[in-house]
Amino acid sequence: MPTPEPPHKAEPDDATVTGTEGEGPGDQARAADPWEQMPEDALNRAGVGVAGSEEPEESGGFEGPGGETGEASDTTEATDTEDNAKAPAAPSPADFMPSPLFVLVLGLAGFAGWLSWRAIELEWAAEDTAVTPLIPPLFILLGWIVSVAVHEFGHALAAHLAGDRSLRGSAYLRLNPFGYRQAFGGLVLPVAYLGLGGFGLNGPPTYVDWDAVPGRGRRVMVALAGPLASLLLSALLALTVSLLVPAGQDSVNWAISSLAFLAFANTTSALVNLLPIPGLDGYHVLAAFRGSKWTEFVVANGLFCSIAVFAVLWLPGVRDLFDTLIYTLFEQILPNPTISGMMFHGKLLLQFWA
Repeated sequence: MPTPEPPHKAEPDDATVTGTEGEGPGDQARAADPWEQMPEDALNRAGVGVAGSEEPEESGGFEGPGGETGEASDTTEATDTEDNAKAPAAPSPADFMPSPLFVLVLGLAGFAGWLSWRAIELEWAAEDTAVTPLIPPLFILLGWIVSVAVHEFGHALAAHLAGDRSLRGSAYLRLNPFGYRQAFGGLVLPVAYLGLGGFGLNGPPTYVDWDAVPGRGRRVMVALAGPLASLLLSALLALTVSLLVPAGQDSVNWAISSLAFLAFANTTSALVNLLPIPGLDGYHVLAAFRGSKWTEFVVANGLFCSIAVFAVLWLPGVRDLFDTLIYTLFEQILPNPTISGMMFHGKLLLQFWA
Protein backbone atom coordinates (compact mmCIF):
# COMPACT_ATOMS: atom_id res chain seq x y z
CA MET A 1 0.00 0.00 0.00
CA PRO A 2 1.25 3.50 -0.76
CA THR A 3 2.33 5.51 2.16
CA PRO A 4 -0.14 8.33 2.76
CA GLU A 5 1.28 11.84 2.58
CA PRO A 6 1.10 13.79 5.79
CA PRO A 7 -1.64 16.40 5.77
CA HIS A 8 -0.58 19.90 4.79
CA LYS A 9 -0.71 22.44 7.52
CA ALA A 10 -3.26 25.10 6.74
CA GLU A 11 -1.78 28.56 6.41
CA PRO A 12 -3.65 31.17 8.39
CA ASP A 13 -5.38 33.83 6.37
CA ASP A 14 -3.96 37.41 6.63
CA ALA A 15 -7.32 38.66 7.69
CA THR A 16 -7.46 36.18 10.62
CA VAL A 17 -3.99 36.76 11.99
CA THR A 18 -4.32 38.10 15.49
CA GLY A 19 -0.70 38.45 16.44
CA THR A 20 -0.97 36.26 19.55
CA GLU A 21 1.97 35.40 21.67
CA GLY A 22 4.16 32.49 20.70
CA GLU A 23 4.23 33.34 16.98
CA GLY A 24 7.55 33.48 15.16
CA PRO A 25 9.09 36.48 13.39
CA GLY A 26 7.63 35.36 10.03
CA ASP A 27 4.15 35.11 11.48
CA GLN A 28 4.45 38.56 13.04
CA ALA A 29 5.57 40.04 9.71
CA ARG A 30 2.55 38.56 7.96
CA ALA A 31 0.29 39.73 10.73
CA ALA A 32 1.45 43.38 10.52
CA ASP A 33 -0.73 45.86 8.63
CA PRO A 34 0.80 46.34 5.12
CA TRP A 35 -0.25 50.03 5.13
CA GLU A 36 1.98 50.60 8.19
CA GLN A 37 4.95 49.02 6.40
CA MET A 38 4.69 51.41 3.41
CA PRO A 39 6.97 54.46 3.25
CA GLU A 40 5.43 57.76 4.17
CA ASP A 41 5.57 59.09 0.59
CA ALA A 42 4.09 55.95 -0.98
CA LEU A 43 0.76 57.63 -1.62
CA ASN A 44 2.54 60.13 -3.87
CA ARG A 45 3.74 57.40 -6.21
CA ALA A 46 2.13 56.85 -9.60
CA GLY A 47 -0.85 54.50 -9.50
CA VAL A 48 -1.41 54.79 -5.74
CA GLY A 49 -4.62 56.35 -4.52
CA VAL A 50 -6.41 56.21 -7.87
CA ALA A 51 -10.15 55.77 -8.08
CA GLY A 52 -11.24 52.25 -7.17
CA SER A 53 -8.41 51.49 -4.74
CA GLU A 54 -9.15 50.93 -1.10
CA GLU A 55 -7.65 53.34 1.37
CA PRO A 56 -8.03 53.62 5.10
CA GLU A 57 -9.94 56.47 6.61
CA GLU A 58 -6.67 58.21 7.49
CA SER A 59 -5.85 58.69 3.79
CA GLY A 60 -8.43 61.41 3.37
CA GLY A 61 -11.31 59.38 1.85
CA PHE A 62 -14.93 59.85 2.77
CA GLU A 63 -17.71 57.36 3.15
CA GLY A 64 -20.75 57.92 1.02
CA PRO A 65 -24.33 56.99 1.78
CA GLY A 66 -23.87 53.45 0.51
CA GLY A 67 -20.62 52.86 2.36
CA GLU A 68 -18.48 53.67 -0.71
CA THR A 69 -15.24 55.49 -0.21
CA GLY A 70 -14.60 58.62 -2.33
CA GLU A 71 -11.47 60.56 -3.20
CA ALA A 72 -12.26 64.07 -1.96
CA SER A 73 -8.72 65.38 -1.78
CA ASP A 74 -7.61 64.07 -5.18
CA THR A 75 -10.73 65.40 -6.91
CA THR A 76 -10.32 68.79 -5.30
CA GLU A 77 -6.65 69.01 -6.26
CA ALA A 78 -7.43 68.07 -9.87
CA THR A 79 -10.16 70.69 -10.06
CA ASP A 80 -7.86 73.35 -8.62
CA THR A 81 -5.18 72.43 -11.15
CA GLU A 82 -7.61 72.80 -14.07
CA ASP A 83 -8.84 76.14 -12.74
CA ASN A 84 -5.29 77.42 -12.41
CA ALA A 85 -4.50 76.32 -15.96
CA LYS A 86 -7.54 78.18 -17.31
CA ALA A 87 -6.95 81.31 -15.26
CA PRO A 88 -5.43 84.22 -17.23
CA ALA A 89 -1.90 85.28 -16.52
CA ALA A 90 -1.40 88.10 -14.09
CA PRO A 91 -0.85 91.54 -15.63
CA SER A 92 2.78 92.44 -16.07
CA PRO A 93 4.63 95.56 -17.23
CA ALA A 94 6.33 93.32 -19.81
CA ASP A 95 3.01 93.09 -21.66
CA PHE A 96 3.55 96.66 -22.88
CA MET A 97 7.33 96.65 -23.33
CA PRO A 98 8.68 96.95 -26.90
CA SER A 99 9.54 93.64 -28.48
CA PRO A 100 13.24 92.86 -29.09
CA LEU A 101 12.39 92.62 -32.80
CA PHE A 102 11.03 96.17 -32.75
CA VAL A 103 14.20 97.38 -31.02
CA LEU A 104 16.26 95.56 -33.64
CA VAL A 105 14.32 97.13 -36.54
CA LEU A 106 14.60 100.53 -34.89
CA GLY A 107 18.37 100.09 -34.48
CA LEU A 108 18.80 98.95 -38.09
CA ALA A 109 16.76 101.93 -39.27
CA GLY A 110 19.00 104.26 -37.29
CA PHE A 111 22.12 102.67 -38.75
CA ALA A 112 20.74 102.88 -42.30
CA GLY A 113 19.81 106.51 -41.65
CA TRP A 114 23.36 107.29 -40.57
CA LEU A 115 24.77 105.63 -43.70
CA SER A 116 22.29 107.61 -45.81
CA TRP A 117 23.32 110.82 -44.06
CA ARG A 118 26.94 110.13 -44.94
CA ALA A 119 26.02 109.04 -48.51
CA ILE A 120 28.42 106.20 -47.92
CA GLU A 121 27.60 104.52 -51.23
CA LEU A 122 29.14 107.44 -53.12
CA GLU A 123 32.39 106.86 -51.26
CA TRP A 124 32.35 103.17 -52.10
CA ALA A 125 31.87 103.73 -55.84
CA ALA A 126 34.61 104.74 -58.24
CA GLU A 127 34.79 108.27 -59.58
CA ASP A 128 32.51 109.21 -62.48
CA THR A 129 30.40 106.12 -61.83
CA ALA A 130 26.60 106.23 -61.79
CA VAL A 131 25.32 105.12 -58.41
CA THR A 132 21.82 103.84 -57.62
CA PRO A 133 21.41 104.33 -53.87
CA LEU A 134 20.13 101.21 -52.13
CA ILE A 135 20.63 102.13 -48.48
CA PRO A 136 18.08 105.01 -48.49
CA PRO A 137 15.27 102.68 -49.73
CA LEU A 138 16.22 100.30 -46.94
CA PHE A 139 16.07 103.17 -44.46
CA ILE A 140 12.61 104.17 -45.72
CA LEU A 141 11.38 100.57 -45.59
CA LEU A 142 12.56 100.03 -42.02
CA GLY A 143 11.18 103.41 -40.99
CA TRP A 144 7.82 102.52 -42.51
CA ILE A 145 7.72 99.20 -40.62
CA VAL A 146 8.27 101.18 -37.42
CA SER A 147 5.48 103.55 -38.49
CA VAL A 148 3.10 100.63 -39.09
CA ALA A 149 3.88 99.28 -35.62
CA VAL A 150 3.15 102.69 -34.06
CA HIS A 151 -0.16 102.97 -35.95
CA GLU A 152 -1.37 99.55 -34.81
CA PHE A 153 -0.08 100.19 -31.29
CA GLY A 154 -2.39 103.20 -31.12
CA HIS A 155 -5.39 101.02 -31.96
CA ALA A 156 -4.35 98.24 -29.58
CA LEU A 157 -3.60 100.53 -26.64
CA ALA A 158 -6.90 102.36 -27.01
CA ALA A 159 -8.76 99.04 -27.28
CA HIS A 160 -7.04 97.72 -24.16
CA LEU A 161 -7.91 100.86 -22.19
CA ALA A 162 -11.49 100.69 -23.50
CA GLY A 163 -12.06 97.11 -22.35
CA ASP A 164 -10.55 94.67 -24.88
CA ARG A 165 -8.14 92.73 -22.66
CA SER A 166 -7.46 90.07 -25.30
CA LEU A 167 -4.65 92.18 -26.76
CA ARG A 168 -2.60 92.35 -23.55
CA GLY A 169 0.87 90.97 -24.15
CA SER A 170 0.22 90.55 -27.89
CA ALA A 171 2.45 91.72 -30.73
CA TYR A 172 0.21 94.74 -31.24
CA LEU A 173 0.91 96.13 -27.79
CA ARG A 174 4.57 95.14 -27.96
CA LEU A 175 5.22 96.87 -31.30
CA ASN A 176 6.12 93.65 -33.11
CA PRO A 177 4.64 93.74 -36.63
CA PHE A 178 6.25 90.38 -37.44
CA GLY A 179 4.02 88.70 -34.85
CA TYR A 180 0.66 90.10 -35.94
CA ARG A 181 -2.28 87.71 -36.09
CA GLN A 182 -3.20 89.08 -39.52
CA ALA A 183 0.36 89.57 -40.79
CA PHE A 184 -0.74 89.91 -44.42
CA GLY A 185 -3.13 92.77 -43.79
CA GLY A 186 -1.13 94.29 -40.96
CA LEU A 187 2.38 94.28 -42.47
CA VAL A 188 2.61 92.88 -46.01
CA LEU A 189 -0.09 95.06 -47.54
CA PRO A 190 1.15 98.36 -46.01
CA VAL A 191 4.66 97.66 -47.29
CA ALA A 192 3.31 96.80 -50.74
CA TYR A 193 1.15 99.93 -50.75
CA LEU A 194 4.16 102.12 -50.01
CA GLY A 195 6.48 100.45 -52.50
CA LEU A 196 4.01 100.30 -55.39
CA GLY A 197 1.93 103.40 -54.83
CA GLY A 198 4.38 105.73 -53.14
CA PHE A 199 1.95 106.60 -50.34
CA GLY A 200 1.17 105.19 -46.92
CA LEU A 201 -1.91 103.12 -46.11
CA ASN A 202 -2.47 100.71 -43.23
CA GLY A 203 -4.62 97.60 -43.20
CA PRO A 204 -7.93 97.34 -41.31
CA PRO A 205 -7.80 96.72 -37.52
CA THR A 206 -9.70 93.43 -37.68
CA TYR A 207 -7.85 92.11 -34.62
CA VAL A 208 -9.84 94.33 -32.24
CA ASP A 209 -12.69 92.59 -30.39
CA TRP A 210 -15.26 95.31 -30.90
CA ASP A 211 -17.86 93.45 -28.84
CA ALA A 212 -15.57 93.78 -25.80
CA VAL A 213 -15.47 97.59 -26.20
CA PRO A 214 -18.62 99.01 -24.59
CA GLY A 215 -20.14 102.30 -25.66
CA ARG A 216 -20.04 104.26 -28.90
CA GLY A 217 -17.59 106.83 -27.60
CA ARG A 218 -14.99 104.20 -26.72
CA ARG A 219 -15.32 102.51 -30.10
CA VAL A 220 -14.82 105.83 -31.85
CA MET A 221 -11.74 106.44 -29.72
CA VAL A 222 -10.30 103.04 -30.68
CA ALA A 223 -10.98 103.65 -34.38
CA LEU A 224 -9.33 107.09 -34.36
CA ALA A 225 -6.34 106.12 -32.22
CA GLY A 226 -4.38 104.67 -35.16
CA PRO A 227 -4.66 107.72 -37.45
CA LEU A 228 -3.88 109.96 -34.49
CA ALA A 229 -0.68 107.99 -33.78
CA SER A 230 0.33 108.31 -37.44
CA LEU A 231 -0.32 112.06 -37.39
CA LEU A 232 1.80 112.50 -34.27
CA LEU A 233 4.65 110.53 -35.83
CA SER A 234 4.35 112.55 -39.04
CA ALA A 235 4.50 115.81 -37.08
CA LEU A 236 7.63 114.59 -35.27
CA LEU A 237 9.35 113.69 -38.55
CA ALA A 238 8.35 116.96 -40.23
CA LEU A 239 9.60 118.93 -37.25
CA THR A 240 12.94 117.10 -37.45
CA VAL A 241 13.27 117.99 -41.12
CA SER A 242 12.37 121.62 -40.40
CA LEU A 243 15.08 121.82 -37.77
CA LEU A 244 17.70 120.24 -40.05
CA VAL A 245 16.85 122.43 -43.05
CA PRO A 246 16.31 126.14 -42.26
CA ALA A 247 13.44 128.02 -43.90
CA GLY A 248 14.15 129.10 -47.44
CA GLN A 249 16.76 126.40 -48.05
CA ASP A 250 16.59 123.03 -49.76
CA SER A 251 18.46 119.77 -49.28
CA VAL A 252 19.14 116.66 -51.31
CA ASN A 253 20.65 114.75 -48.41
CA TRP A 254 19.44 111.17 -48.61
CA ALA A 255 18.58 110.85 -44.93
CA ILE A 256 16.68 114.16 -44.81
CA SER A 257 14.72 113.33 -47.96
CA SER A 258 13.89 109.90 -46.52
CA LEU A 259 12.61 111.45 -43.28
CA ALA A 260 10.50 113.92 -45.27
CA PHE A 261 8.98 111.10 -47.31
CA LEU A 262 8.20 109.10 -44.15
CA ALA A 263 6.35 112.16 -42.84
CA PHE A 264 4.43 112.20 -46.12
CA ALA A 265 3.63 108.46 -45.85
CA ASN A 266 2.33 108.73 -42.28
CA THR A 267 0.17 111.71 -43.19
CA THR A 268 -1.40 109.93 -46.15
CA SER A 269 -2.05 106.87 -43.99
CA ALA A 270 -3.83 108.97 -41.36
CA LEU A 271 -5.92 111.01 -43.80
CA VAL A 272 -6.96 108.10 -46.04
CA ASN A 273 -7.91 105.99 -43.03
CA LEU A 274 -10.30 108.70 -41.88
CA LEU A 275 -12.51 108.09 -44.92
CA PRO A 276 -15.78 106.29 -43.99
CA ILE A 277 -15.08 103.41 -46.37
CA PRO A 278 -15.05 99.70 -45.41
CA GLY A 279 -11.53 98.54 -44.69
CA LEU A 280 -10.51 101.93 -43.27
CA ASP A 281 -10.60 103.28 -39.73
CA GLY A 282 -13.24 105.87 -40.54
CA TYR A 283 -15.70 103.09 -41.31
CA HIS A 284 -15.47 101.87 -37.70
CA VAL A 285 -16.47 105.34 -36.54
CA LEU A 286 -19.74 104.90 -38.42
CA ALA A 287 -20.04 101.27 -37.31
CA ALA A 288 -20.02 102.43 -33.69
CA PHE A 289 -23.38 104.11 -34.36
CA ARG A 290 -24.87 101.54 -36.74
CA GLY A 291 -24.57 98.19 -34.97
CA SER A 292 -22.59 94.95 -34.96
CA LYS A 293 -23.57 93.94 -38.51
CA TRP A 294 -21.40 96.71 -39.90
CA THR A 295 -18.45 95.47 -37.89
CA GLU A 296 -18.99 91.87 -38.96
CA PHE A 297 -18.99 92.95 -42.60
CA VAL A 298 -15.63 94.67 -42.42
CA VAL A 299 -14.10 91.77 -40.46
CA ALA A 300 -14.99 89.43 -43.32
CA ASN A 301 -14.31 91.78 -46.23
CA GLY A 302 -11.93 94.40 -44.83
CA LEU A 303 -8.88 93.25 -46.80
CA PHE A 304 -10.71 93.29 -50.13
CA CYS A 305 -12.07 96.76 -49.44
CA SER A 306 -8.62 98.03 -48.44
CA ILE A 307 -7.12 96.70 -51.69
CA ALA A 308 -9.95 98.35 -53.64
CA VAL A 309 -9.22 101.71 -52.01
CA PHE A 310 -5.53 101.36 -52.90
CA ALA A 311 -6.41 100.48 -56.50
CA VAL A 312 -8.44 103.69 -56.85
CA LEU A 313 -5.68 105.84 -55.36
CA TRP A 314 -3.13 104.10 -57.58
CA LEU A 315 -4.76 105.41 -60.75
CA PRO A 316 -2.38 107.97 -62.34
CA GLY A 317 -4.81 110.91 -62.32
CA VAL A 318 -6.08 110.26 -58.81
CA ARG A 319 -2.57 109.67 -57.45
CA ASP A 320 -1.18 112.90 -58.88
CA LEU A 321 -4.07 114.91 -57.47
CA PHE A 322 -3.73 113.20 -54.09
CA ASP A 323 0.03 113.86 -53.93
CA THR A 324 -0.46 117.49 -54.86
CA LEU A 325 -3.00 117.99 -52.07
CA ILE A 326 -0.64 116.51 -49.46
CA TYR A 327 2.31 118.59 -50.70
CA THR A 328 0.19 121.74 -50.54
CA LEU A 329 -0.91 120.89 -47.02
CA PHE A 330 2.70 120.63 -45.81
CA GLU A 331 3.70 123.81 -47.60
CA GLN A 332 0.95 125.72 -45.84
CA ILE A 333 1.65 124.32 -42.37
CA LEU A 334 5.46 124.20 -42.22
CA PRO A 335 7.68 127.29 -42.36
CA ASN A 336 9.84 125.80 -45.13
CA PRO A 337 7.82 125.28 -48.35
CA THR A 338 10.68 123.38 -49.96
CA ILE A 339 9.78 120.29 -47.91
CA SER A 340 7.53 119.12 -50.75
CA GLY A 341 10.60 118.85 -52.99
CA MET A 342 12.39 116.80 -50.35
CA MET A 343 9.36 114.52 -50.06
CA PHE A 344 9.36 113.96 -53.81
CA HIS A 345 13.09 113.24 -53.73
CA GLY A 346 12.51 110.66 -51.00
CA LYS A 347 9.82 109.02 -53.13
CA LEU A 348 12.31 108.76 -56.00
CA LEU A 349 14.85 107.19 -53.64
CA LEU A 350 12.32 104.55 -52.62
CA GLN A 351 11.12 103.72 -56.12
CA PHE A 352 14.63 103.52 -57.60
CA TRP A 353 13.42 101.11 -60.27
CA ALA A 354 10.97 103.64 -61.76
